[in-house]
Amino acid sequence: MAETMGDAAREAWITGVGVVSTLGEGPEKHWQALHAPPPPPDTVTWAPFVIHPVVPLDLDKQIPKKTDQRQMEAWQHIGTYAAGLALESAGVKGNPEILRHMDMIVGAGGGERDTDVDTMILSGLRTSSRAAAFLNERLMSDLRPTLFLAQLSNLLAGNISIVHGVTGSSRTFMGEESAGVDAVRVAHARIAAGQSDIVLVGGAANADQIATLLPLIMGRCLLKGEFKLLWERASAGGGATVGSQGAFLVLEEKRHAVARGATPFARLATVLSERVKRAPGAITGMLEQLWQRVAPRLQPSSLAIISGATGIEPATAEERAFLTKHGEVAVRGTAAHVGHGVESQFAMNIALGAIALREGRLFPTFEPSGFERAMDDPLRQTAVTSVGFWRGEGLALLEAI
Repeated sequence: MAETMGDAAREAWITGVGVVSTLGEGPEKHWQALHAPPPPPDTVTWAPFVIHPVVPLDLDKQIPKKTDQRQMEAWQHIGTYAAGLALESAGVKGNPEILRHMDMIVGAGGGERDTDVDTMILSGLRTSSRAAAFLNERLMSDLRPTLFLAQLSNLLAGNISIVHGVTGSSRTFMGEESAGVDAVRVAHARIAAGQSDIVLVGGAANADQIATLLPLIMGRCLLKGEFKLLWERASAGGGATVGSQGAFLVLEEKRHAVARGATPFARLATVLSERVKRAPGAITGMLEQLWQRVAPRLQPSSLAIISGATGIEPATAEERAFLTKHGEVAVRGTAAHVGHGVESQFAMNIALGAIALREGRLFPTFEPSGFERAMDDPLRQTAVTSVGFWRGEGLALLEAI
């Protein structure tokens, strides 16, 4: 089991939140939107599958150079934009003295494929008498230098560095939801161990492209047909609805934040990650093990759970069984509001939990089954869960400051 270790006197504060999704851009827009029913998703573009498109972004606000905008694909636009919002939120955007020693950790997928080249190659292979030679020639001449059949995963970190001047160490993790969990876990661990004082961490996803959807379609992981809210999807066989989103956090050591007068959203107390096989009961058991690790810190009357459940079955049913066991704690699943962002989902839900802690209360539920109950007590802690569509479990505990 992976968890953060380090000097107990060093605290990791969330001092910046940058989020973009179908709900809007920035913490305030997301907080307002969470008080309304989920906006209708896109059921047409990729029918019979459902996506949650990102709101239109004025890229000039966060990526001012047109040359930078042109060489990025959509997922990099989304991520670089969200990273800029996080830096603004933390009050460090454009501050070279801080940015030069700010570390960066990104959870990223395989990037976006060039579908025109893919289509041309696949069509040509069907008629070529020398398929191997044809394939090699096309790959050598038709792919851009930044592609290896998909874009290089560390291009997002590279573009954030170029556009926003974040020039400390940089790491990019791949591996679906586990990449997002471990990006936050390692950022927290570096602060706890005294290896970093300030870290930019997060990820981005573009649901509106085949490279994101195809693996999930092949794995039969997507909801088909009529859109259903998260906890209602089991009756339709389950399935995820992918969301275009970007979520970045500025994590900062307490004394570093206090010294520059930063106002925190919340304290990131613990981050745990694990992987179990998809055997019956394994997810429920692993989530319970993670829960028991943080149980001594929990204050049930002022605690809420922000669930990263995807809607995919049977994983979501197993997470629900775990949540039911802790029925005294109010739960909010966010998938119907922002979709599932795979690598970015954990950072997104931590961001939403941090925003709620700053406000001191949990946002309402619009889930009709009664599984998500109201919470009237002041909010002082949020636990954030993550269960990958194929592998990977995670749990983070946030606390009010």
